[in-house]
Amino acid sequence: MEARAFLPHIRISPTKIQIVVDLVRGKPVKEAISVLQYTPKRASMVVKKLVQSAAANAVQNHNMSEDDLVISKIYVGAGPTLKRVQPRQRGQGFPILKRTSHLTVVVSDGKED
Repeated sequence: MEARAFLPHIRISPTKIQIVVDLVRGKPVKEAISVLQYTPKRASMVVKKLVQSAAANAVQNHNMSEDDLVISKIYVGAGPTLKRVQPRQRGQGFPILKRTSHLTVVVSDGKED
């Protein structure tokens, strides 16, 4: 059985979140939360919160045991990019791309329905 959680439009670039996501892929939920607790990245708190949300969805909606949960899939995709302009010399404008991300976490207990 699987339970999922999805968080769109995170104001962190996908490459920065991908570093944190790679740390916890395939780990048990309790171990992943403890790893994320002490990871010194801004994205780690966002990922931790979403892993906890997916685990809560599994316990509440599908009656799974929290001790058996494993992060089966976790992936980050690119969201819309906010385009801004930085004024430069001689009237030029240089682009600033403020990237956003969509994060998805799927936890499972390893059992088939």
